[in-house]
Amino acid sequence: MEACHRKPGTPGVGKTTLGKELASRSGLKYVNVGDLAREGQLYDGYDEEYDCPILDEDRVVDELENQMSEGGVIVDYHGCDFFPERWFHIVFVLKTDNSVLYKRLETRGYNQKKLKDNIQCEIFQVLYEEALGSYKEEIVHPLPSNKPEDLEDNINQILKWIEQWVKDHSS
Repeated sequence: MEACHRKPGTPGVGKTTLGKELASRSGLKYVNVGDLAREGQLYDGYDEEYDCPILDEDRVVDELENQMSEGGVIVDYHGCDFFPERWFHIVFVLKTDNSVLYKRLETRGYNQKKLKDNIQCEIFQVLYEEALGSYKEEIVHPLPSNKPEDLEDNINQILKWIEQWVKDHSS
């Protein structure tokens, strides 16, 4: 059995960058839920206010079930409350300073409402609290994601965790 990791966080905190680099260095499989949904059209409508499709969470879970049961998967998505708890051995929540996050989201061309709501989400730690409410507290770990050095530090920290997990679970 291989470890499965979950990386929730507000859009723009660096989940995709971290996930792809971590998969490259660890040999684990990387799944971006947004890409998976786009490729499989796993949507349940469109949200005009936020100018984005509405994810069909049940279909996403069904689509991921087999590969998650095999283990060794890094899952990248901004929310986590609909994923089964049994899927993950550890959850890393990336957190970014609001001024840094604002610039990142502005660069993406987010409309004012989407920009404001995502910044508020980070201010009030909504996704961190969601992760704590969805998984055992001892497997949820916040990681800073403000500057380039944080990426390398986070990758090294997670790789050490993976190495220890493998040692602890080898038969």
